Amino acid sequence: MYVNVFRTYKRADMDPAAYAADAERMETLARQQKGFVAFRRYAAADGETLSLSEWETEDDARAWARHPEHAVVQGRARSAYYESYVVYSSIRRYAGSERVDRSWRLLGK
Repeated sequence: MYVNVFRTYKRADMDPAAYAADAERMETLARQQKGFVAFRRYAAADGETLSLSEWETEDDARAWARHPEHAVVQGRARSAYYESYVVYSSIRRYAGSERVDRSWRLLGK
């Protein structure tokens, strides 16, 4: 399992409709990629957004990062949508119990 955590703050002058359209298209496209497991998005009260994507392998996640349509939207996001962002990636997995160690999808989350 490979996980990407994407933390962002959006620009005050961004186009919300354009952002929403790009975000929806990227989520739909990501779900069609080899090795896709899950995607979740969370928003904090201070405007920070956290997106979590899970992939079967690191190679699957890297292939998604290089997908041509995704690469175009990444460039647009850097210039037009995000004030700041950071990406964390990990292949390590720690669990305190068997229940936690299973996929969140299997737990109904």
